[in-house]
Amino acid sequence: MNEKKLRDLLEFIAKGLVNDPEAVKVESSIEDNTVQLKLSVGAEDIGRVIGKQGRVANSIRHLLRAAASREGMQVVMDVVEPE
Repeated sequence: MNEKKLRDLLEFIAKGLVNDPEAVKVESSIEDNTVQLKLSVGAEDIGRVIGKQGRVANSIRHLLRAAASREGMQVVMDVVEPE
C-alpha cells in the first residue's frame, strides 16, 4: 500500500464521519519507511474525528497501521486543529 492509497483511505473514512465532507483535507509526506498523514476537518467536526477520549482517532490509526503493515510500511496520523 503506497502513500496515495493510505491518504485516500484516511480521506474516505473521515468524509464518512463528518457533517461537512468538503472541509476534509489530508496532507501526506513520506520519510524512510513511514508515511506521515495530517488530517484537517471543519471546526464543528473536530470532535467527530477525535471522539470521546480519542477513541475514534485511535481506531482510525489502527486501521491505517493494519493497511500499511501489509506492505511493510509504518504510518503516523495526526488530527490538525482547525484555524
